[in-house]
Amino acid sequence: MNFVLDPPLTAALRDQIVDLWVDATNAGGAVGFVGPVTAEDVRPLAEETFAGVTDGPDRLLIATDRGRLVALLFVVDNRFALKAHWRILKRVMVLPGSQGRGYGAGLMRRAAEAGREMGLAGLQVTLRDGHGLDAFYAKLGYRVVGRFPGALRVAADDDRDEVVMWLDLR
Repeated sequence: MNFVLDPPLTAALRDQIVDLWVDATNAGGAVGFVGPVTAEDVRPLAEETFAGVTDGPDRLLIATDRGRLVALLFVVDNRFALKAHWRILKRVMVLPGSQGRGYGAGLMRRAAEAGREMGLAGLQVTLRDGHGLDAFYAKLGYRVVGRFPGALRVAADDDRDEVVMWLDLR
């Protein structure tokens, strides 16, 4: 597996990211949408997210395996001076069907290394409860620091907690 922080956001990479985003969402992933979605559904948010990377101050971390995009996340700046010492990891996604190969854990470990290289004090990740992701992140050193009960309405009769987790990099 190869990690690249701040790869050039070419048209081809943008399309690969949108495709992964669609596939992850449609496989049940909690990456900003509730499936089913199409590339046309995802592209507006993707382009807004790409602008944060190309125009700054956000960053993109990708993982490839034999040249194929298998995982990614965005390291998002808080855009607030009093929070400049930490970042939020957003849209953490792994190629559906490839869980268990270490892509996600490797990506998160590389994100922590990048955070330390950036001189950050910590990283936050927010997740949709009900997917077991809190246990995954806890194994990587993250701890739950907040929970918003029923904050995410994924269907008319399905409200999920939004869980905030923190990794101290100091």
